Amino acid sequence: MSVLLLERSPGPLHGPEEACAVTACGRTWRRVGLAAVAAVLAAGCNEAPPKARVLPGPDAPGNVDPQDVLCRSAARDPGRVTLHRLNRAEYNNTVRDLLGETGSPASSFPPDDHGFGFDNNADVLSMSPLLMEKYSHAAEGLVEAAWTRGVFNTCALDPARPEACARELLKTFARKAWRRPVTPEEVERLVAFVSLARRQGDAPEVGVKLALRSVLVSPHFLFRVELDPAPTSTAPHAVSDLELASRLSYFLWSSMPDEALLQAAEAGHLHEPEVLEAQVRRMLADPKAHALVDNFAGQWLYTRALDFAQPESRYGFDEPLRQAMRQEMQLVFQEFVTGDHRLKDLLDAPFTYVNDRLASHYGLRKPGTTAMTRVELKDHPERAGLFGKGALLTVTANPDRTSPVKRGVWVLEQLLCKGPPPPPPDAGGLAPAVDPTLNIKERMAQHRVNPSCSGCHTLMDPLGFGMENFDPVGRWRTKEEGGAAVDPSGELPGGKTFNGVVEMRVVVKQDPDLSACMTRHLLTYALGRGAEEQDRCTVRDISQKAEGRGGRLTDYILAIVRSDAFLQRRGEAEEPKP
Repeated sequence: MSVLLLERSPGPLHGPEEACAVTACGRTWRRVGLAAVAAVLAAGCNEAPPKARVLPGPDAPGNVDPQDVLCRSAARDPGRVTLHRLNRAEYNNTVRDLLGETGSPASSFPPDDHGFGFDNNADVLSMSPLLMEKYSHAAEGLVEAAWTRGVFNTCALDPARPEACARELLKTFARKAWRRPVTPEEVERLVAFVSLARRQGDAPEVGVKLALRSVLVSPHFLFRVELDPAPTSTAPHAVSDLELASRLSYFLWSSMPDEALLQAAEAGHLHEPEVLEAQVRRMLADPKAHALVDNFAGQWLYTRALDFAQPESRYGFDEPLRQAMRQEMQLVFQEFVTGDHRLKDLLDAPFTYVNDRLASHYGLRKPGTTAMTRVELKDHPERAGLFGKGALLTVTANPDRTSPVKRGVWVLEQLLCKGPPPPPPDAGGLAPAVDPTLNIKERMAQHRVNPSCSGCHTLMDPLGFGMENFDPVGRWRTKEEGGAAVDPSGELPGGKTFNGVVEMRVVVKQDPDLSACMTRHLLTYALGRGAEEQDRCTVRDISQKAEGRGGRLTDYILAIVRSDAFLQRRGEAEEPKP
């Protein structure tokens, strides 16, 4: 078996689907390993279509992967995570678990920025005066609502001597909110608000409420604080058990540690492998692990983007259909969180969830209910896996037509980590069809006559063509709107061919970079920082260990939380002063 070895630095989805990569193609193609050593493009994107060497695959006699040799001897750099502000989802979940039902107070906060595909990237989660004002306002409302509901009725405030009750109440609350034990000095500073209220002639509860609000606007609450004993040392060191507890809970729950996790950390046992694994399995079985569906899969698989999709009205896309598509993706991925499926089986899982509205849209037998119902897809293999899901097909299309480029680039970036560079600012669009009998593949073939465009599009377009039987909202079709027959065949660099989505997903699932790419996305989300070049061996280790244990999502998660990247961190050397 031989494999084609190509990769580029990751880039976002193209805007215009027919964009050429002229200036961007000047970037250097990186040497990487798919299953063996990297291959190099023989020509840039602004010349002839790229040609690649086809090298022996991993099963070739005498084949040795230099990346394996390198990683066996290379030291692992755990990296460092910037002081991590809670994003909006994390804030909402944390105050929910801290105070009970709270609604979604962070919905009024400014939107979070994204880095490396996720909105929990610490490097881009900045703090602004407006956001601080929002935090203050939210804290006031949260404390008042919780006080009214009796959340803090753990003891009675004696009007004459309220300090004892206030001290115990505030100590307990601050420990949970700050996700660590609080010092006596910190407690006394909080209790001082009661004395301040008395001097102002106010009741004790006024002071306690002020103290509670101060806990919620403290950096110890708003940020996940991790300390380096020697901040300028690049020597790796283990994160503390308490820091590990927060890493784990915000990875799996997008929320604070619960009492069981906090107690394990306070007892100093969380770094013990058996304890750590038991906590991971317990947490994944908790309903709060649905945060992986909403926040990890919602961004990795672009389900969140469905909220902003606006297909043209002629496609019959409406809010009930949008909701059903969203729920379908969520329910399918939830099975991978709690079930025994291999993570790679996302590509061809032979089941899905539909209600009558979505089943009709897909051409499936209606289940006879508005509720989402699990159905088998043995008679509809085109709908199996991610590439048959309406949510993905809709967000990777244009409002008025399909986009083979957007769909192809999504596969390259999100599943293979081989996305092309972004197009230049002056990239043009697809010209209107002069001949209505031409399908989009034939029109784009004319477009790629331009040698400055052909190189990159040879990589992007074929995978998108494999999904051309799906219209802009994911309905099955054999003819395009102009009447031209759909051509879902594709040929990848190196000569590998396929015809249709069923054959195309086999090609993608067999790609030796799939496991490492899924690892890279999950590790990026878990750490809240981008997976960089120095993480290549860490990604490789995690991928191989996860696949060796069965390849389930749980196996990937366990391999990540056992890695040095998750258990350790380092400081950052000071830059020399000018």
